[in-house]
Amino acid sequence: AADQPVYGVTTGLGGNVATRLSPADQLAFQDRVPRARACAVGERLPVEDVRAIMLVRLAGLATGGAGASPATIEALAAALNAGIHPVVPRTGSVGVGDLQALAHITLALMGEGEVDYLGTTRPAAEALAAAGLPPLRLAIKDGIAMVGINAQSVGQGALVVTDGIQALGAIACAAALQFEGFRASLSPLDPRVQAARPTPCAPDAAAELLRLLAGSGLHQPDPARHVHDPLCFRSYAQVQGAARDSLVRARALVQLELNNPGDNPLVLRDTGEILHNSNFDIVALALAFETLGQALAHVASAACWRAFKLMSPNFTDLPRFLSPLGTNRSGFATSQKTLAALEAEIRHLANPVSLGALPLADGQEDVAQMAPAVVAKTAEIIARLRWIAAIGLTVGAQAIELGQRKHLGVGAAAVFERVRSLAPSLIEDRPLAPDYAALEAAIRAGHFVPPRA
Repeated sequence: AADQPVYGVTTGLGGNVATRLSPADQLAFQDRVPRARACAVGERLPVEDVRAIMLVRLAGLATGGAGASPATIEALAAALNAGIHPVVPRTGSVGVGDLQALAHITLALMGEGEVDYLGTTRPAAEALAAAGLPPLRLAIKDGIAMVGINAQSVGQGALVVTDGIQALGAIACAAALQFEGFRASLSPLDPRVQAARPTPCAPDAAAELLRLLAGSGLHQPDPARHVHDPLCFRSYAQVQGAARDSLVRARALVQLELNNPGDNPLVLRDTGEILHNSNFDIVALALAFETLGQALAHVASAACWRAFKLMSPNFTDLPRFLSPLGTNRSGFATSQKTLAALEAEIRHLANPVSLGALPLADGQEDVAQMAPAVVAKTAEIIARLRWIAAIGLTVGAQAIELGQRKHLGVGAAAVFERVRSLAPSLIEDRPLAPDYAALEAAIRAGHFVPPRA
C-alpha cells in the first residue's frame, strides 16, 4: 500500500526484478507466479514425496515468516488431510527455491492441473469438489510465499535421512553375521580402542555391533583366528561411524529447515518489517547430503568386500563361494557380480553434482546448489545400499552355517533366524533373486534394526 519495492509483491521476479507492478496488477501477478513456474518435467514424484513437500511448506508458512494468508495455510492443510496429492514431475529445480514442484502443488490447490486422489489421477478441480474443498484464491503475497522455498529438497531430504538410518541399521545386522561367519577379531571394536581415538560416531558404531555380538563365542580367545583381519572387517567402526556422523549432520540441517522460515522476502511478525535476504540458499544442506552419499559409498564398498572375503577360501576355511556341494556348483559366485554392479552405481552416484550451475534469470541468479538432485541421488545410493545389505545378510547366514558356528551373539542369532525365515540355506544352485527381494523388502519395512543401548 505504501508502494515500497517488495520483491515478488510490488516487483517482478528473477531477471524482472526491476519491473514495478502497478497496484491493479499485483493480485493477478500472484496467480501468474505458479502458472509461469509449473514447468517441471519427467516422471511424477511418489505420493509420499509429494506429501513431504506439502508438509514442509505448511510448516514453513506456519512460522509467519512468509507472510502468507491464513486461507492458503488452511488450504494446504486441508488438501493433506483429504489425501489430495498434486501430480508433481520430478525435474526442474536447481535448489534456489524449489519453484517448479511447489508451483504444481499451488496450481492444484487453485483447481488447476492434476492430482492423485483416492488412488486415481483426476483433474484437481474435480478432486477438490469431491473432497468438499473450494479452490484456493491467492492473496497479495501468497504466490511467491507458496513457491519460493526449498520444500522439495527438505521434504525428500527428511525421507532420505529416515531411509539412511534404516539402511545403516541393516548393514550393521549384516556385519554381525559376517563377523560371526568370518570368526573376526573383536579387538578393533574394543571400547578402549575407540576411546583412544574417538573419531565422530565410530565408538557408537562399534558399540552397536558389540551389542549384536553380545554373548558370542568371538569374545573367547581362539588361536586359529587371524591377529589382523582384512580392513573391511577391521575398519568397520571407522567407516560405519563416518556414515553415521554424516547422517547426523544431514538430519540436523533438515530439522533446521523444517523449523525456521527460509523465505525471501522475510516478514518479521513482531514489527511488520519486510527484509530481503538469501535464507533460501541451502548450500549447507546440499553439501551435507553430498558428504552423506560419499560416506555411504565407503560403507557399500566395505560391505561388498566382507561378502567377497567370506566366499574366498584364501581368507577362511569355508568352501569357495559358500557352496556346500563343492566347486562344480556356483554357490554365491555370480552374486559377487550383482554386488559389484551395485557398488559401481553407488560410486558413480557419489560424485558431486552441487559444484556448478548455469547462470539463470538473465544472470541475476548466478549460483545454485542443485540440492534436489543431490538429495535424489543420495536416495538412489540408499536404495542400492539396501540391496547390498540384503545380499550381505544372506552371505553371512550361509557362512555361519557352513562354519558350524554354535555360539552366536544374542542379537546376531535373532538376525540369523529372521534371515532364514525369508531366505533358506543355499544347498543346490537355485535363483537367489527372490531371497534378496524378500530381504530388501524386510529392510524397508524396518525388520532389521540393531538393538539400542
